[in-house]
Amino acid sequence: MMKQITPRLALAAVAMAALVAAAPAAQNLHQFNLKTIDGKPMPMAQYKGKVVLLVNTASMCGFTPQYEGLQQLHDSYKAKGFTVIGVPSGDFGDQEYGSNSEVKQFCESKFGIKFPMTEKAVVKGAKAIPLYKWAANTLGEEQTPQWNFHKYLIGKDGKLITAFGTKTTPTAPEVTAAVTKALAAKG
Repeated sequence: MMKQITPRLALAAVAMAALVAAAPAAQNLHQFNLKTIDGKPMPMAQYKGKVVLLVNTASMCGFTPQYEGLQQLHDSYKAKGFTVIGVPSGDFGDQEYGSNSEVKQFCESKFGIKFPMTEKAVVKGAKAIPLYKWAANTLGEEQTPQWNFHKYLIGKDGKLITAFGTKTTPTAPEVTAAVTKALAAKG
């Protein structure tokens, strides 16, 4: 019986090794590709050398007024190599519009959003987009979005620095201090 199991286990091990080799784990933001809210390619490699605040957003949430602070933060540090990227999601209480065009229209008309927005995406659990799975694996489950407007700060090298929960506003001293420090770091 042992002779029958051993070849199968060996074959399974070879197959697993081939899968791992074929799909190396992402090491930084720049290895991901998303789509803009307009459905165009949005390679994260375009943010090499920039500090990014990645935020899962929602248009019908009690925290939706944070859009104002996100735009303010984006405007304040954009010239220094910083950007906010919004990721609309209906994961928490289904508080996002159904279509990307509805999300875009709301964000632009209500808050004057000019920072980049991705298409609507899943940001938690097994169906999360690869970027959010990477963040969860990198910082740990306790640092994953528990509600809308969770914020990930990512350095110039594309590596995760820290996360800020929903209740931490975009212009809170700890956020602006972390952004300033990340911008000052060698890229």
